[in-house]
Amino acid sequence: MTQSILYFAITSHGFGHAVRSASIIAKIKEIYPDLTVIVTTTAPRWLLDSYIKADFIHRPRSFDIGVIQSDSLTMDKEATLYQLQQIFKKQNSIIASEINYLKTNQVNLILGDIPFLLPVIAKKANIPCRMISNFGWDFIYKNWGENFTEISDWISNCYQQSDLLFRLPMSEKMSAFPNIKDVGLTGGDPFYSETILREKFNLKISQENTVLLTFGGLGLNKIPYHNLQQFPHYQFITFDPQAPDLPNLVKITDYNYRPVDFMPLCGKVISKPGYSTFAEALKLDLPIISLTRENFAEAPLLLNAIQDYSQHLIISPEEFELGNWDFITQKLEKPRTNLKLDKNGNETIAQSVVKYFKN
Repeated sequence: MTQSILYFAITSHGFGHAVRSASIIAKIKEIYPDLTVIVTTTAPRWLLDSYIKADFIHRPRSFDIGVIQSDSLTMDKEATLYQLQQIFKKQNSIIASEINYLKTNQVNLILGDIPFLLPVIAKKANIPCRMISNFGWDFIYKNWGENFTEISDWISNCYQQSDLLFRLPMSEKMSAFPNIKDVGLTGGDPFYSETILREKFNLKISQENTVLLTFGGLGLNKIPYHNLQQFPHYQFITFDPQAPDLPNLVKITDYNYRPVDFMPLCGKVISKPGYSTFAEALKLDLPIISLTRENFAEAPLLLNAIQDYSQHLIISPEEFELGNWDFITQKLEKPRTNLKLDKNGNETIAQSVVKYFKN
């Protein structure tokens, strides 16, 4: 009997794509433990391990660059364009190298979130390719003007060669993809009981007055932590290793713990627009205070979603960096609709993948 092998490639941009992909992989392995999964990404192994508790093969390799950034809000468009042009020039050798790897390892199915060369690689290797995302990189770059038009059109053409897209909530139309299946929210679920976390980290403040600060894998350059001293009756949780030591700030530096593990203990999360943080908060019905993000086309989609489906506040980076943080105690806005998002995206995608192998 031949071995079943899944190859899952994840875009090299921040941590959010890796988080949501790892959540899907964890569910696939839960349903089908004997499946061999190759995870191709430059995201760190510790991040993948914090979501995937089963065995997998980590292949540190990249086919795209996302956006070159100094932190979670500051983008370098010129450097991004240069790197994209280098990938365009080298695409034939990148594709040939990966086809060789896929054939050598007898891969049966390819999933991707959401490297644009992947459908081309899969098509040439004659392996089915399914993609997963709420946006394509063509959508992001097209928004940056005529310098990016040629690159954006090339990426759209690459996406057209995929077999199926699992389109996540909070999405753009993603019209380059020929076949689309809408699915629910993806993301991690808490691993630990509230009691265990409260005891281990000495968390004594009520849920209502506990606030999670999380700004993605790149973080923010300027977080005015001194403002926390104005809220002595509140408790703040951060994963920022550079954060100062403050009496009401709990720093989590152990890689075994993730922001989603602490969400059930919190009354709200303060973040920047990011699918994975928003999705995990929405799955747990946790209110969201979000900064805005200029010049990144995905951000309005995400901010619209939390306005529709979550208790929320939307603040500017200036309010966050220079203000007195009165948004901490401000009354939250109610969601604009009574609708609820499907929360079973991990399961839907995993069941589809397992069905492919079982058939």
